[in-house]
Amino acid sequence: MIQITLPDGSKREFPGPVTVADVAASIGAGLAKAALGGKVDGRLVDTSHRIEADAQLAIVTDKDADGLEMIRHSTAHLLAYAVKELFPDAQVTIGPVIDNGFYYDFSYKRAFTPEDLAAIEQRMAELAKKDEKVERRVLPRDEAVAHFKAMGEHYKAEIIGSIPAGEDVSLYREGGFEDLCRGPHVPSTGKLRHFKLMKVAGAYWRGDHRNEMLQRIYGTAWATKDDLQKYLLMLEEAEKRDHRKLGRELDLFHLDEHSPGTVFWHPKGWAVWQVVEQYMRAVYRDNGYQEVKGPQILDQALWEKTGHWDKYRENMFTTESEKRDYALKPMNCPGHILIFKQGIKSYRDLPLRYGEFGACHRNEPTGGLHGIMRVRAFTQDDGHIFCTEDAILPECVTYTALLQKVYADFGFTEILYKVATRPAARIGSDAIWDKAEHALKESLRQAGVEFVIAPGDGAFYGPKIEYTLKDALGREWQCGTMQVDFSMAQRLDAEYVAEDGSRQHPVMLHRAIVGSLERFIGILIEQHAGALPAWLAPVQVVVAPITDDQADYAASVVKTLQKQGVRVQSDLRNQKITYKIREHSMQKVPYILVVGDKEKANGAVSVRARGNRDLGVMPVDDFAQKLADDIARKV
Repeated sequence: MIQITLPDGSKREFPGPVTVADVAASIGAGLAKAALGGKVDGRLVDTSHRIEADAQLAIVTDKDADGLEMIRHSTAHLLAYAVKELFPDAQVTIGPVIDNGFYYDFSYKRAFTPEDLAAIEQRMAELAKKDEKVERRVLPRDEAVAHFKAMGEHYKAEIIGSIPAGEDVSLYREGGFEDLCRGPHVPSTGKLRHFKLMKVAGAYWRGDHRNEMLQRIYGTAWATKDDLQKYLLMLEEAEKRDHRKLGRELDLFHLDEHSPGTVFWHPKGWAVWQVVEQYMRAVYRDNGYQEVKGPQILDQALWEKTGHWDKYRENMFTTESEKRDYALKPMNCPGHILIFKQGIKSYRDLPLRYGEFGACHRNEPTGGLHGIMRVRAFTQDDGHIFCTEDAILPECVTYTALLQKVYADFGFTEILYKVATRPAARIGSDAIWDKAEHALKESLRQAGVEFVIAPGDGAFYGPKIEYTLKDALGREWQCGTMQVDFSMAQRLDAEYVAEDGSRQHPVMLHRAIVGSLERFIGILIEQHAGALPAWLAPVQVVVAPITDDQADYAASVVKTLQKQGVRVQSDLRNQKITYKIREHSMQKVPYILVVGDKEKANGAVSVRARGNRDLGVMPVDDFAQKLADDIARKV
């Protein structure tokens, strides 16, 4: 007898080997129909998988995250099936699951067109409607290579050829299409009903620019029609919020091929930058950080000592002078250690907190650049805390609370927390790792937040917390980090005098709240759809006279507000007031002050708030106070 234990603890017995589908059917017809796969002792398998010994089993349906991944994985195969039916000369390569969907790379003699994409999607729907069974078989490696070569699928043959000799490989067939895959897959194509092909892009074979450029077709797939529609609507909204589009429309910045991966900030965009930087500078000042500034270029020998040269060389910009090799800094940490090393430090000086708005350069591949979200030149709100081991916990507790307040001020209230723990290859004693991991977890417990553990994802020198923002569209952006480092200060011989007079290496806590200022401003633009709150808006107020007769009064209102630190402009153009209001509304200015003869006579302004809200007429001082309150409350 074989005993199957289900997630609720109940047990079912079978006289001999049994498939996942059989177990589902024994529970009920509804579950049998809904089953996409199973988890046998924690391992995801097909419904056809035979269980030959006592095991724990969970039936996977489209309501489970694993089920959704199976749907997306199987839809990638359905895409390849449809492409081969419509374009028999196309060769298939790889087709993995990605966030919210999948892609598949093809080699074909011409570029796929939008019309091709529509035809492929239509053919996918037809194949899904046929509800063909998805069947798995296993072949020896060499036999599988010969099989795909005979089919003319040279890329597949190459992939299989890289598998060690003597191993078996699994293949999945649906109808007339067979593909190499580890699986698992849904039991039949009829389970794949809610998908859409999104776009075609270029991709090098195996990610190597020396290889052939393939065509990558991206798609999305979901468990229900409603989920698909919600996602497509989110994408539509995301397109409206695209920071690159809004950056042009609101005249904030531009990108130029004369300097790929760097940002040309326009006056309005630089005003936003300055607000963010000055806000973060105040955060430094008010929380015990000393601001420092390190050089841009450092000797190669330093990067060799820190280990960056071996692990990060290809992403570093280098230069040479007087037969010495240098690199533009990709991060600020070594510079802060060199500052720490100047003069003798005592345990009484610790914790010592350095902060820097450090300009960094990383040689990102051109294909990976994305607006101001991913660039080659960026500035970090970088901070490093030099402390004793005993100070790790209190520093982490304080930092988490600080980070939460900063994010809330910028309009982010939903934060995801992850603690990445010790990897197999690491340095330092288990006792030190225990203390560091405990500090990170305890700081989050004291913050009263839930967090997940990412086992083994820490750096070789220490664990870390990753803080991820969730924006208005539910998208996730990993920005903040707190990283415990036992290694770098030691590598660069940084020491302090301990209480007992001995020389000790400090623990180094790497921390960033917004991370790259460029990326964070891009996130802010998309979070607020360009309508930045008054405290962040590049132009907070526009004063618009109805006629030239009020121009002098408008100028005096501007001067009054400027003296109070307001970012204000006047619009003295010979245009109708309705035109001015419409134009500045499209520029998402928080407040438009209309002034006519009555307002001029009474020292007042007619206030229009963003969103076409008429707040009525009020004295200039009253408006100034209202704006000051908005700014102070970060609304």
